[in-house]
Amino acid sequence: MTVTGSPALLLATSTNQFVHSFFDDTFAGVHHLEFFDWALLVPYFLLLVILSVYGCHRYEMIRRYMKHKKNMLAAPPLKFESLPRITVQLPIYNERYVVERLLEEVSKMEYPRDLLQIQVLDDSTDDTHPFTEGLVREYQAAGVPIEYLHRTNRHGFKAGALQDGMRTATGELIAIFDADFIPPRDFLTRTVHYFADPGVGVVQTRWSYLNRYYSLLTEVEAMLLDGHFVIEHGARCGSGLFFNFNGTAGILRAKMIEDAGGWQHDTLTEDSDLSYRAQLKGWRFIYVPSIDCPSELPVDTYGFQVQQSRWAKGLTQVAIKLLPQILRAKLPLRVKLEAFFHLTPNISYPLMLILSALMLPVMIVRFYMGWFQMVTIDMPLIIASFWSISAFYLIAQQQLYPKSWKRSLLLMPALMAAGIALTVINTKAVLEAIFGIKSAFARTPKYALGDRKMKIEHARYRRRSGWLPYAELAVGSYFVYMVAFAIQTWNFAAVPFLLLFVAGYYWAGFSTLYQELQGRLRWQRERALALEKTVA
Repeated sequence: MTVTGSPALLLATSTNQFVHSFFDDTFAGVHHLEFFDWALLVPYFLLLVILSVYGCHRYEMIRRYMKHKKNMLAAPPLKFESLPRITVQLPIYNERYVVERLLEEVSKMEYPRDLLQIQVLDDSTDDTHPFTEGLVREYQAAGVPIEYLHRTNRHGFKAGALQDGMRTATGELIAIFDADFIPPRDFLTRTVHYFADPGVGVVQTRWSYLNRYYSLLTEVEAMLLDGHFVIEHGARCGSGLFFNFNGTAGILRAKMIEDAGGWQHDTLTEDSDLSYRAQLKGWRFIYVPSIDCPSELPVDTYGFQVQQSRWAKGLTQVAIKLLPQILRAKLPLRVKLEAFFHLTPNISYPLMLILSALMLPVMIVRFYMGWFQMVTIDMPLIIASFWSISAFYLIAQQQLYPKSWKRSLLLMPALMAAGIALTVINTKAVLEAIFGIKSAFARTPKYALGDRKMKIEHARYRRRSGWLPYAELAVGSYFVYMVAFAIQTWNFAAVPFLLLFVAGYYWAGFSTLYQELQGRLRWQRERALALEKTVA
C-alpha cells in the first residue's frame, strides 16, 4: 500500500525514475521501459512458479501421507523359522568422542552370538585409531563377535569403507550404524523378520535425537528431519513409491547390495545412490516408523550447514547420475515423477538466491502496480511456495507428538530462518554437483552431548568456515535494505517476510563467526598456559 504525496512516495518515484533513466541512456532507440520491466518480471515470476511447483509437491506429500499412513507395517507379516546371520557394520572416521559409546551399545544388542558379526570399519587418521583398536580387543576378550578393520587411506570415503567391509562380511543381512547412533538392544530382533519376504531389500527405521533440546538450533534440526522421516518416508513407502535408505539405522540384504552394483563412491550420498539402483532392479524397501534409533544432531551452525550441503550436493549428483535411467525405465509415471521431485529439490537453493537478488529491483518496478495484482498473482504463488513448508513440518510434529506439537508453532519462524540460512552454502553445493566439481566427504563432528550443555569451542573436529559467513552477512544486509525500502514505501505486508531472510542470513553468519572466535580465544589461552608451564 502507498500514500499519495508522502515522502516515501517521492523517494520511490525518484528511485524509479533514476533506474528507468539509466536504461533510457543505455538502450537508446529501444522500448526500454517495457524491456526493463519484462527483463525483471519474467524471470522473477518464472522462478516463483518453479518454487511453487515444489511447494505444491509438499502438499501432495502431505495428502499421500494422510491417505496411506495406515499402510505402514506395524509388524512383519512373516517370520523366519531359523534366523539369518547378520553383520553389523560401524563405519567411523575420527570419532574419538562417540566411538566408546557406540561400541558399548552395539555389544549389548540382542541376537544369537553365533549368528552375529560386528565390523568396526575405521578410516581414522588421529588417535581414534589406536583407542578404538584397543576397545575392540577388550570386547573380543569378553566374547563379543567383533572385528577391527583399519584402512590406511580413505579411498571412496564411507562408501569405500562399506564396500571393503563386504569382502569379509559373513551376514546375509547388513545392519549399518553411524558413530553417533545408539541402536536399541532389540533393534535386530524387531527388524530381522521383515526380511522373511525374499523381495525385501532394505528396512529403514526412524531417527530420534539424543540432544533435541540442547539449543534452538538442534530443535529446528530435529523438526527438519522429522518432516523427512514422517511425511516423506511415510508417503513414499505407504503409496509404493521409491524412497531412500538413509545410510544408518537400517538393515540391507547383502544379495541386494551385490545385485545393485555394490557401494559406489561417485556421489556424496552413497545411500541414496544404492537405494535407487536397487529399486530399479525390483527390490522392495520397507520403512518402519514405530522403531526409532537415537542419534546426535550437530550443535554448531557451520557443522549443521556442512551436513546439509553434503546431502544437497550428493542428492543432486544422484539425480544427474540416475534420473535419465529412471525416466527411461519401465516404471509407472507416478513413480518417475516422484523420483524426479525427490532427487531435484535442492535446485531451489540457487533459484532462491537469484530470486533474492531480483526482489529489490522488482519491488521498485512494481511500485505503481496496486494491491489487486499482489492478491491475484503473488499471494497464490507465495502460498504454494512458502506456506507449504509450514504445513509440512507442523503436520509432521502433530503426528509424532500429538500432545505437545503446538510448541512447534513458536519455532516455525526459526525453522524458516534456518532453511534460508542454508541458501548460500547449498547453492555452492548444487553448482559443484552440476559442474562436476569433486569434493571430499565432509564428516559432521559429534561430541556425545545429549541434552547437557558443554563447551565445544576447543573440540578438535571443528572446521573453519572461510568466506561463507561473510557472504551470508552481505546477503543479510541486502535484505535489511529491502526492509527499509518496504517500510519507506508503506509496503508493510512484505516486512515480516523479508525479516525472515534477514534473521536467517544474520543468524548463520554471526553465530558461525562467534563460535569460531570463541574457539580461537580458548586456543590462545590454552597455548599461553602451556608456555607458562614450559618456562616454569
